[in-house]
Amino acid sequence: MTLRVAIVGLGKIARDQHVPSIATVEGVELTAVASRNASLDGVACFSTLDEMLGHADLFEAVALCTPPQGRHELAHAALSAGKHVLLEKPPGATVSEVRPLEALAREKGVSLFATWHSRFAPAVEPARAFLAQSRIRSVRIEWKEDVRKWHPGQEWIWEPGGLGVFDPGINALSILTAILPRPVFLTKSDLSFPENRAAPIAAALAFSDGAGVPVEADFDWRETRGEIWNIMAETDAGSLTVADGGKRMLVDGQVRLDEPDREYAAIYRRFAELAATGGIDVDLSPLQHVADAFLLGRRHVVEAFVES
Repeated sequence: MTLRVAIVGLGKIARDQHVPSIATVEGVELTAVASRNASLDGVACFSTLDEMLGHADLFEAVALCTPPQGRHELAHAALSAGKHVLLEKPPGATVSEVRPLEALAREKGVSLFATWHSRFAPAVEPARAFLAQSRIRSVRIEWKEDVRKWHPGQEWIWEPGGLGVFDPGINALSILTAILPRPVFLTKSDLSFPENRAAPIAAALAFSDGAGVPVEADFDWRETRGEIWNIMAETDAGSLTVADGGKRMLVDGQVRLDEPDREYAAIYRRFAELAATGGIDVDLSPLQHVADAFLLGRRHVVEAFVES
């Protein structure tokens, strides 16, 4: 049976990833979109979710690709209408607003899927298996990119709830929490805020786990030489690197895996599986780590950020 999906928020991530990925997944079809400022050929187009829900026979599921601020209200409306809901990352602007959505989904007998696209990268599961068989000595994350390239004109990302540099950094945290054999907790957070922005442009974090293994993370939106999306673990079985956002895995510098990005196609296959059974997949640990980074964060004011 085909899962008919409606997208809410036809912005950059929806056009770059969701729309083309849905087209490649058997058993999933895009049938409607709701967007204030955009439309898509070949599907029913609406201005708002409320307007789209007035034509509820067109779809069984809703993918929310809007900014996290205000997403709770949209998710609540879709779930209340009996629709399966997919949440683009992060699943909400706060940790506490997501759990009631999970309870509502169970009440309505529909699926709720809080997606972490980087967890579907090809190197993640092999890295998890490697670390499960190893004694980890230390972990270091370097996650750096150019905000002007990846988030052009997205003013919402600098507002409270937009996460700033944690928008990409949470991808690293989603991989970290998937591959480590034990949970980690934050011990130190240094956040760099441009003097004219409400969200950080860089973050230096330290974590530990129950065994005292140190984990360090360096997130930065000011990298102009190219993307650096790597997680390195020193272990008794060698040095593991999950590179290029999870596309590659190396051990002691030797490539063990190198595959193209098919993360969003895998997300929609998972969504179809959940919808078929009314399953719930909501892990908030990456978002909790971000919340903790703000709780423990020492604020450092840096030069103003001007996009152009």
